[in-house]
This record gives sequence, C-alpha cells and structure tokens, in this order.
Amino acid sequence: MANDDIPSRPGFDEELAGKRAECDGGAPLAGTRFAGRQEFTGVLTGEFVDHGEPPWRWYLMGELSSKPEGYTWDTVWCESGSLFFLDD
Repeated sequence: MANDDIPSRPGFDEELAGKRAECDGGAPLAGTRFAGRQEFTGVLTGEFVDHGEPPWRWYLMGELSSKPEGYTWDTVWCESGSLFFLDD
C-alpha cells in the first residue's frame, strides 16, 4: 500500500494551541541499523493530522526551545502518545 492510499485528515485543536510540551521519539543512527531517542520541547500549534484507520494522531510543535543536535527544522510532528504537557 502506498502512503497516498492511507487516509489522512488534518485538523485544529484550539485547546492545545499555545500549550508548552515535551515530545520524545526516535530517529535512525547514521551508519547503523539502530535508532536513538530524540527529545523536543516547544509549543503546540494546535494543528494535527490523523493517519490511517483507526486514526493515529500527530500534533505539530513549533517554537522549539530544545531539540537534538543537528536537527535543522523549526517544527516537529509529535505522536499523541509521546506528548508530555508542561503547563497546567
């Protein structure tokens, strides 16, 4: 199945927009067949996208105050189960 065949639905969650959070995930380690942990701290934009059936939700985080060395982007997509909120 090509990625174009996977259902994708964008959305916006006003209640999460502007909330500070941490997000962790993984990325391939160059020159190996292994992955390493990556951690991010930033502000959720409120934008999300649901992929697949059942939906797998990802939130967009910006204003990154903490990101892995060498990470060159200003935003990151975080899987909903990997988000930890910093504000009450």
